[in-house]
Amino acid sequence: MPDAPTLRLAVVDDHPLFVRGLELLLPVSTDGRAEVVGSTGDAAAAATLVSRCHPDLALVDLHMPPPGGIRAVAAIRRTTPRVRVVAMSGSTDPAPALEALRAGAEGFLPKTSEPEELLPPLLAILDGWAVLPAELLRALLGPSRTASVDLDAEERRLLRAIAAGRSTVDVAEELHVSERTVKRMTAALLRKLRVSNRAEAAAIAGHAGLLTD
Repeated sequence: MPDAPTLRLAVVDDHPLFVRGLELLLPVSTDGRAEVVGSTGDAAAAATLVSRCHPDLALVDLHMPPPGGIRAVAAIRRTTPRVRVVAMSGSTDPAPALEALRAGAEGFLPKTSEPEELLPPLLAILDGWAVLPAELLRALLGPSRTASVDLDAEERRLLRAIAAGRSTVDVAEELHVSERTVKRMTAALLRKLRVSNRAEAAAIAGHAGLLTD
């Protein structure tokens, strides 16, 4: 898709080899659709970097020297709220990922992801959807399944789509409604679930067992 817009990324990570790998491999593996426009290994400089280079998405490593990745996520969301934040980690510990979501991250991706696997979830997050590995949701929320929230069939389908990182266009086609209606339905669903963003809604989906239905 040569006419597709370029996805501009800022990377906050103190591992130079990882950052350099993204800089070199992302443009190649995505046919030029994604590029790194700025990077820093200093979590305290994350918000300044994002304000300066105006990316679409900021990738933030959660395991960085103080003030750390969680604070970097919060600072970016506070200073440039239109920029979506994706938390990344090489650890399997779910606790930092949960903290990142609470700090404002819209998604989480493992640092073991191959460059060619990154574009679809990044585009989904840019479109306003949460992207979280099913394994992480199960680890975060445990094996219990709950039906504490009474959802009808359409709401369950929408919640499952949110957890899967489906685009607004795809969900609109599946539900046979307009994109505006999907956005309205999503806002209503978030209110019903008493959550503030799609990432938390995706966590509810995992807790309710919707990812394995």
